[in-house]
Amino acid sequence: MSKPIRKAVIPAAGMGTRFLPATKAVPKELLPIVDTPTIQVIVEEAVAAGVREIILICARGKDSIVDHFDIAGELEANLEKSGKHALKQQMRDIARMANVVTVRQQEPLGLGHAVLCAKDLVGDEPFVVMLGDDIIDSAVPATRQLTDCYQRHRMGTIALMEVPREETSMYGIAAGTALDDRTTRIERMVEKPKVDPRPTWRSSAATSCRRASSSSWSR
Repeated sequence: MSKPIRKAVIPAAGMGTRFLPATKAVPKELLPIVDTPTIQVIVEEAVAAGVREIILICARGKDSIVDHFDIAGELEANLEKSGKHALKQQMRDIARMANVVTVRQQEPLGLGHAVLCAKDLVGDEPFVVMLGDDIIDSAVPATRQLTDCYQRHRMGTIALMEVPREETSMYGIAAGTALDDRTTRIERMVEKPKVDPRPTWRSSAATSCRRASSSSWSR
């Protein structure tokens, strides 16, 4: 039996230039989905999958992300005084959701480097990587699907999504052998091919679990 996955690495050091001017002063990870910051939705999904430690990879100007998962004594005191007890408890629950630790990525050297920054905190444990601005809508949370797949196959697992043939040049494309109707053993990968891949290929990048009925929004 593989070790349970208890740690999640969330790279959140990007500048969010695609969302300017909204992200000039507010990290893109804190942009709300209705009334909940994106990063909170992602952390909630991780916790629901059994994760207990969140490792945030941050950069200068991203301290507000860490503050969101901290206890806000003054705010809670104000809510208590105003009789807003349920809201106060909601704020406290956010702070108690998981053990959140941070690592600084001092130079913008890419996603791979951001994940590598968590090496010492991860150690030799299995972990999940979640993007701080990527929300996946699924009846069974994508992270739970991935951790379950990892436990079944005992090897690295990644979520894939199908894309239209005409859009393959925008994605990393993976090909392999189907293990079942939702799992493919990846045998070849091509980053943003300029020609259409074979029909059996899937996007993204190793055994991988495919989502049958979920959507992905990448910000």
